[in-house]
Amino acid sequence: MTAPSGVTPLVLRQLRKSYGDVRAVDGLDLDVRPGECFGLLGPNGAGKTTTIEICEGLTASDSGEVVVLGRRWGQDDQVLRELLGISLQDTQFAEKLTVVETVRLFRSFYPRGPTAQEVIELVQLGEKAGARVGQLSGGQRQRLALACALVGDPELLFLDEPTTGLDPQSRRQLWDLIERFRAGGRSILLTTHYMEEAERLCDRVAIVDHGRVIAEGTPRELIASLGAEHVLEFAVADGARLDPATLVAVTGGAVPGRHDGTWRLQVAELHQAMPALLGELRRQGLQLSELRTHSATLEDVFVALTGRQLRDE
Repeated sequence: MTAPSGVTPLVLRQLRKSYGDVRAVDGLDLDVRPGECFGLLGPNGAGKTTTIEICEGLTASDSGEVVVLGRRWGQDDQVLRELLGISLQDTQFAEKLTVVETVRLFRSFYPRGPTAQEVIELVQLGEKAGARVGQLSGGQRQRLALACALVGDPELLFLDEPTTGLDPQSRRQLWDLIERFRAGGRSILLTTHYMEEAERLCDRVAIVDHGRVIAEGTPRELIASLGAEHVLEFAVADGARLDPATLVAVTGGAVPGRHDGTWRLQVAELHQAMPALLGELRRQGLQLSELRTHSATLEDVFVALTGRQLRDE
């Protein structure tokens, strides 16, 4: 069974979920469009995993509306399970089964989809088809998890931090597989802590904090919303104090932040701001102990909005 044609893959309206006094999801609204990879970003504890588990039918919401491929959990459960692919943060497999036995088992749950061998080749595990799961590396296990998510030929794919803990090569292999799935016109909801991953894979992203969406748009739109193309980070010797207003006036940047003695300035014209900053520090008789620059990223957007790093608890 396929999803109704033209339907929005995922619609969330005023979604709420609490665990005791902790409000994990607090009136969250989201739409995932057909054929897009949508990223859900935020710090640990922001409500990302709870949100995705509600969408997957693994957790019940306290209130709000969840429409998945035009259908609802509690009414169309069997149909939805046949239309979705799910890769959790940590998928537990039977260690003594082989790769091909594991994929065949998952394939038996679905009425349609490619053969187990086709999916194994797709995720580049052909040479490991006869190997026991317990013998696989971390990257190979993640590819196996993706194979099990794809074996039912899903219309919508949920990926909850699929590359956490992987080496750069394994991460890029998974990126290639995800891009191939999206190129087939299917939709993806992805959570990740890796900003490079979100910028490469996602058509749109939502930044979530305390269970609410605090920013949404394409990666380029969100970065442009900073009003600055570059970030200049520096520290001065002996922790000398600086006047933020003076830094803004001299560099033309946004109001700077300071964390553990390091100043952080968002500037539009780096080639002008840096000489101006160095000149001001010389005028005050201060010496640099650190100096770094980089192009603005999604992580800079998050810090500007919340004042926290993405990996903070």
